[in-house]
Amino acid sequence: MRGNFQISRIEFLITKKWGKRGGGGGEGCCPLNKDNNEPGDSTLIYRPEPGRKRLGGSECTAEREGRKAMANKLISEMGLPRSIANDALSLTEFELMELLDVNLKEVISAVAHISEIACPPYQTALSLLEQRIQVEYLAGHLPTRLEGLDAALCGGIPFGVLTELVGPAGIGKTQFCLKLSLLASLPSSYGGLNGRVIYIDVESKFSSRRMIEIGVNSFPEVFYMEGMVQEMAGRILVLRPASLSEFTESLQQIKVSILQNQVKLLVVDGMSALVTGEFEQGPSRQHPFAWHISFIKSLAEFSRIPVVMTNQVRSRSSDEASRYSFQVQSKGDNIEEITRSDSHLVAALGIHWAHAVTVRLVLEARSGHRFIKVAKSPISPPLAFPFDVTSSGIILLNNDGIEMAGPQINTIHHQGSS
Repeated sequence: MRGNFQISRIEFLITKKWGKRGGGGGEGCCPLNKDNNEPGDSTLIYRPEPGRKRLGGSECTAEREGRKAMANKLISEMGLPRSIANDALSLTEFELMELLDVNLKEVISAVAHISEIACPPYQTALSLLEQRIQVEYLAGHLPTRLEGLDAALCGGIPFGVLTELVGPAGIGKTQFCLKLSLLASLPSSYGGLNGRVIYIDVESKFSSRRMIEIGVNSFPEVFYMEGMVQEMAGRILVLRPASLSEFTESLQQIKVSILQNQVKLLVVDGMSALVTGEFEQGPSRQHPFAWHISFIKSLAEFSRIPVVMTNQVRSRSSDEASRYSFQVQSKGDNIEEITRSDSHLVAALGIHWAHAVTVRLVLEARSGHRFIKVAKSPISPPLAFPFDVTSSGIILLNNDGIEMAGPQINTIHHQGSS
């Protein structure tokens, strides 16, 4: 703490301009803050007006007396502005000796002290990583109860950003959304968020019966309580827009509903099918959907809740890049032959959408197994986790993620129909 630090005469130069300002500071007045705990914790270097010569006689003596008087006061008592000091570091040692009327040793000591305060400390890559992880944890997450995936994402589905589930039909995206909806509505005492869920069901895949089945098998201690099934089901609000215009109206209305109804999760399941049905593929299809992407992203930031959206795949045109490509593989097919015949698939909502999401989880099926891949995350390396869909929803078969590199990250294999 520098709250009781007093200005040494080396670190403060009084001038005529200071006197005219009545202690309010002026050009060249640059206090330094070692730490920002108190407004007055600073060291001041005061540079005189450009071109000002040192004065002799009584005036110089008056300045020296003024410096001595100011040296006995705290910075906090002077009402000086808080800004970054650079005067002492921009002058040569001999200029400082002339201005401050001190010897070289004292100038070197003062400049070293000022440099230590002014220059930010270095940080290691490890410390930056630890800070980022801490911020992610404090921001809030919805645990998926999939241990390996939660560990990779620093706690689960993050609040305030968009999380995308992308993959072919039948792979398990809706199953994942149903489980997340239960977790968000679960009482806090059982590890849930104890809130409501807005579930926008574009393709009419939401099943109350399946959701209750997942709940009974995953949380029997909760769902076997009298009246709990009805209470949990009543916390999930389902919307089924039949057109893009209805979907637009729904988005505009739920912004207020999120605050009024204590909503803790927003799910948009199958939005890509809604858009694909009304617009042709190509640039013209992207333009009317840009508003929805921007609005949903701002909605996530405004409400600070997790937003999960599912995305289908579609055929890739010959001129599209393969950055977020998917490969369809049936039993006995050769990947190289599929590649040459241009049988690739891509995420249906395109590159514009891919840049809007913060976390992308890709679901794939290959070699007789299903995998959840962390394809995009600001804090997790690319990892793949084998999973299965059971009566209790999605479960991981192994919590140790498989590291990925290169094309594996954004490429998905869909073996037959899953």
